[in-house]
Amino acid sequence: MKICSQNIRKIRRNRDFTQEYMAFEMGISQKAYSDIENSKVKINLDILTKISAILEIKPSEICSISDQCGNHEYEHKYHELLEYMKKNGIAVPKEYL
Repeated sequence: MKICSQNIRKIRRNRDFTQEYMAFEMGISQKAYSDIENSKVKINLDILTKISAILEIKPSEICSISDQCGNHEYEHKYHELLEYMKKNGIAVPKEYL
């Protein structure tokens, strides 16, 4: 989730929004908001939705499911699946190569 928090900070700064402004819009303290950006709080769907609404972006622009994979488990599984498909003559769409 650290990547998500870093993305939030980066996008917020690009919009010239302060932590105080974000916290006010979310109805939380500046400290609570700071904890989100510093990865001290797990970002759940509610938090992600609120932040993306304030920043006027899609939640996926902040955090995708792949950002939650710190150990590259999904990347490994993805490559295994591609190998399986190739070995078994299953067409792999170009955008997945």
